[in-house]
Amino acid sequence: MTPSKHSYLSVENRWNAAEAKDAVIKYAAQGEDLALRVYSARLIGGDPGLVLHGGGNASVKTTRPDVTGDPVEVLCVKGSGWDMGTIEPPGFPAVRLAPLLKMRQLKSLSDAAMVNALRGNLLDSSAPNPSVEALVHAFLPYKFVDHTHADAVVALVDQPDPQALCKEVFGGKLAVLPFVFPGFPLAGQVMDLLDKHPGVEGVVLVNHGLFTFGTTAEESYQRHIQYVNMAAARLEDATRKTKAKPEFTPRKGLPQPPAGDTPQGRGKLAQLMPLLRGALASETPHTQGGWQRWILHHRQGEDLLAFANGQGLEDYARRGVATPDHVIRTKNRPLVLPPLPEGDDLGEWAGQVRQAVRNYREEYDRYFLAHQGRSPGLKILDPNPRVIWVPGAGLFTAAASLKEARISADLAEHTVAIIRSAEALGRYTPLNEAEIFDMEYWSLEQAKLGKGKEAPLARQVVIVTGAGSGIGLATALAFARQGAHLVIGDLFEDRLVEAQRIIEQAGGQVVSVAGDISRPDVQTALVETAALTYGGLDILVSNAGRVWQGAMADVDDQTLRESFEVNFFSHQGMAAHAVHLMLSQGTGGHLLFNASKSAFNPGPQLGPYTLPKAAVVALMKQYALDYGGDSIRSNAINADRINTRLFGDGVLETRSKARGLSVSDYLAGNLLKQEVLASDVADGFVHLALSEKTTGTVLPVDGGNIAASPR
Repeated sequence: MTPSKHSYLSVENRWNAAEAKDAVIKYAAQGEDLALRVYSARLIGGDPGLVLHGGGNASVKTTRPDVTGDPVEVLCVKGSGWDMGTIEPPGFPAVRLAPLLKMRQLKSLSDAAMVNALRGNLLDSSAPNPSVEALVHAFLPYKFVDHTHADAVVALVDQPDPQALCKEVFGGKLAVLPFVFPGFPLAGQVMDLLDKHPGVEGVVLVNHGLFTFGTTAEESYQRHIQYVNMAAARLEDATRKTKAKPEFTPRKGLPQPPAGDTPQGRGKLAQLMPLLRGALASETPHTQGGWQRWILHHRQGEDLLAFANGQGLEDYARRGVATPDHVIRTKNRPLVLPPLPEGDDLGEWAGQVRQAVRNYREEYDRYFLAHQGRSPGLKILDPNPRVIWVPGAGLFTAAASLKEARISADLAEHTVAIIRSAEALGRYTPLNEAEIFDMEYWSLEQAKLGKGKEAPLARQVVIVTGAGSGIGLATALAFARQGAHLVIGDLFEDRLVEAQRIIEQAGGQVVSVAGDISRPDVQTALVETAALTYGGLDILVSNAGRVWQGAMADVDDQTLRESFEVNFFSHQGMAAHAVHLMLSQGTGGHLLFNASKSAFNPGPQLGPYTLPKAAVVALMKQYALDYGGDSIRSNAINADRINTRLFGDGVLETRSKARGLSVSDYLAGNLLKQEVLASDVADGFVHLALSEKTTGTVLPVDGGNIAASPR
């Protein structure tokens, strides 16, 4: 078996005495113990071979002053919601140690009672919840304790006989404990084990991970690195000596090169992802548009493709998660789809995908029914897959956001390295399904996801053209605040860069495509970017435009054609691309056009702009008529006198002068006598997006203009 180029197995000892000293100075107000705890925890959390996305935990036993100023012995342990790679002192809530140590005398303790006891003994009641493994840290009679799910250790203990392997690799330096559920049960059994094996430097948890401890932060950290690398060395030695197993041999008939590696392959991938996204969507009356949608993420590096293309994929990929903590983000098993066909026609494959998704959901229902009796009163979680393998295309993940989809992909990518290494050593044998079920449905584990009410347009993908400034930027920001994932386009790249910075600073998820929207290749790039980045498209805000002026009899043919290219044909091109993608998803969609009040109330000397904008209103209605039966809505906004770059180059002054008004009076020349802002237009677009039973309509956002009202 060829060693993985990105196995993540060996880890680097990154302890640096000078950096440790700097940390002590930086966190001097917190004391040396906590300062060094923060420093070494960040070393561990910053290594993906040890910790991924909030995993792992660490602690230090020290003293802190209570409210009276008296020193109290405490356990400072990683708090819920903190990432080890970026943790700061507040991420280690201080819990009174003495009451925790008394809890070892208990024969049993419910999760609720454990959480209550931990919170009840916090020095600061506003601190985050201590780790669910806080009692393990408390009971261990060592100052510093570190815990990870290191890839190398997990690959070593996900075996049929992990006890023998650990004895071979670690000798008697580490005690080995069969899998025990986290929380109070694990804490008690770890201590029972140490009573039988005094003097060990750590504990290996089968199907779980590694604890090490020491009298100093450096000692505990370096022990952790040492034992992880001992496991890695054993695995890498097995990999060198083992020939490739038949199940990892690539299957025949897969597309070459893989989808996405060439412009043609990129186009095929942009077809594939909306088909998959549509198959994963579920009809529900309780979500926007009647569908629960997913954001997709795709990866296809060399290792991932080799894994996806293996003849035994359906076996080795579906044996289960490498460590139970992964289940809440990856489910226990991935969805394995039929191989991607070589040709461009994906019609038959799309049908196979939909059937495979139905089969996966039914399998999950059976899994739930088989194990729900282990904890009566449970409600079934979402039955859709989070990890999807496609021979010929690689890895896909599905989640409520791109951030979460990337987390699932990171976990899946590390699982690939674990499985390949475990198979080289023996046979990848993860924890049994019943124990995984308990972990998936454990309330304390689900709490890590921080579930809350989703924003109205969460999980939806929106393209906004002309988004570099003005109405387009305001609209992109408004949709981002509603939870949408954005693709923004503009002619001017520098404006796009700034717009993207503003949206990201506001917490939005956004990618951008620069170029002339009247060009078909730019239109294609925008829609393909939506498909490749997020999996598809739900809303198009076709906003880009430019003003041309002149009396009609004097307008040359070239000027009029240029105006129509930007102000009409670009809208048609974007809408056509969007609709084709939406139809492939099968979950409806929404077209939103920025038309103009000029369509109903033309202005003098504005014909070259008015005519294509009037055609956009007709275009909007035609799309509403043609695709309403496919649940694709189509609406437009007619805005008036919005002070944006569209009125640059003296256009605003010319329009004001033509009416004998000052600029300020011109902008407020409406029934409300108030200037209408770009943000008002953006709110109008969001309103239409949320109005699920509205299509074929024009919404004026102009402060009131009877002459321009639709009739």
